[in-house]
Amino acid sequence: MSEALRMQEMGFASFCKQWRQYRKLSQLELALAAEVSQRHVSWLETGRSKPSREMVIRLSDAMDMPLRERNVFLQSAGYASIYSENALEAPAMEAVLAALRAVLRHHDPLPALVVDRFWNVRMINRGAEKLLGLSGDIDALWQAVGDDGRHNLALLTLHPKGLRPFIANWALAAPAFVKRLKREMLASGDREIQQKIGEIIALAEPLPSVEKYQPPLVPVLPLELAINSVSLKLFSVFSIFGTPQDVTTEELRIEAFYPSDESTREFFMRDQR
Repeated sequence: MSEALRMQEMGFASFCKQWRQYRKLSQLELALAAEVSQRHVSWLETGRSKPSREMVIRLSDAMDMPLRERNVFLQSAGYASIYSENALEAPAMEAVLAALRAVLRHHDPLPALVVDRFWNVRMINRGAEKLLGLSGDIDALWQAVGDDGRHNLALLTLHPKGLRPFIANWALAAPAFVKRLKREMLASGDREIQQKIGEIIALAEPLPSVEKYQPPLVPVLPLELAINSVSLKLFSVFSIFGTPQDVTTEELRIEAFYPSDESTREFFMRDQR
């Protein structure tokens, strides 16, 4: 049974209570955030009151639910979903797809990728292909980590047979990356994500103790790679759509890499001259 179907069968009252507790909110805190009475929240969670469509939306806003979960929340109360979920290649996503292509193109020759909620690579620019190609046969590398054809960037990064042996500052980079993955898992509230990403995180264990290492005195944590005879220092910036009204769009993000030193910048700019 899918998570969405399970939640629908659970019913609105249980779903609401579960999400409130998941967000670590008391009934009073949720009531204040949704601008309703605590008694009304209590009655909704016990099934004594049936929520209006507007109330479901207000509660989902107050609990900062992802769009995917908001749809399930509405369905659990007997209302239709209001957020679309289009395939990236669908005609309705033409503007989004064009924007993503433009961002990746303009970021070249520096690496940039588009990943989905599971960290599967959906789009990639030439700079990222160049970076991943440094290890040799990239297809062989994907196979070595047991990739199922979806090309999962988190899996490739943390797997012992993936990029992990090439990460020179593993002791610093790995705990920071895992912390980010865990934060995203918790924010999503999606058990499917938690299971998949949890399995990937387990590959990185045991993680180095961060107390034993002092971070460099720079504003960002660099990713230091030593692949064959090439040494690179990069840091990443990720971007999301600010006001998505589509589930797929909300779950996409761009992972863009920038050089932390001049030699890394020169490496990527070399072929542009």
